Amino acid sequence: MRVAFWWAFVGGLMAALQPFGCGVGARSLPSFEGLRLAPPATRTSSSYSSSSSSVGTLGLGLKRRSLPSLVVVKAATVIAPKYSSIKPLGDRVLVKIKSSEEKTSGGILLPTTAQSKPQGGEIVAVGEGKTIGKKEINISVEVGKQVIYSKYAGTELEFNGSKHLLLKEDDIMGILDTDDIKDLKPLNDRVLIKVAEAEEKTAGGLLLTEATKDKPSIGTVIAVGPGPLDQEGNRRALKIIPGSTVMYSKYAGSEFKGADGADYIVLKASDVMAVLAAS
Repeated sequence: MRVAFWWAFVGGLMAALQPFGCGVGARSLPSFEGLRLAPPATRTSSSYSSSSSSVGTLGLGLKRRSLPSLVVVKAATVIAPKYSSIKPLGDRVLVKIKSSEEKTSGGILLPTTAQSKPQGGEIVAVGEGKTIGKKEINISVEVGKQVIYSKYAGTELEFNGSKHLLLKEDDIMGILDTDDIKDLKPLNDRVLIKVAEAEEKTAGGLLLTEATKDKPSIGTVIAVGPGPLDQEGNRRALKIIPGSTVMYSKYAGSEFKGADGADYIVLKASDVMAVLAAS
């Protein structure tokens, strides 16, 4: 009788401890099937391209966007002093980057983290061009020209004590012969637009503060590029003409501040959605 009582007591204790993962025996162990380690993911370019791909570490079906994003700092490639020159290949160009502004317009020194990344520089070397069909296309920018380029394009290099950028010609947005963005000469299918000023009042007449003004996606075309190349290597002129009032995609292009205090944006012609006409 004492033995029966003892086994009954032990059985009750095991049942009480099972919810806490402390039971004995195969049936009382919690299931870890959902936490099995997946095989190590092969690091290919497609492995990280989709924002909705599953995370391969624990196989939990988590989406990549549910995890906190990591900021990747891309360090410049340092070219050893024993190399005296760099020759770009194909349709690539080498740009000597313009140094960041170290002071504000009021003379206040800026820390490195607050300095805006420059998007301009001088062409110091060009490749031989590219071939489209049977036609050879030379680089359209010359050495010595000042250009602006897409913000995150190219590969940064440390060469001869200066920062350079090795990028494709198509990443160059335009040639800038002055220090004013309104004088930009767009390349290829790029368009320069002067952004319209935000509305000061609502339709009902209420005054808007700076924080509540909607950022406009409407502006006036200032200049257009010669157009893109077709499959035979011929230029196709853009249908957008200077002076037109257009509507463009809200988050497209690169924004700049002009010497006149106005906002300008450089974007691809495909980002222009419509031409507006006054009644």
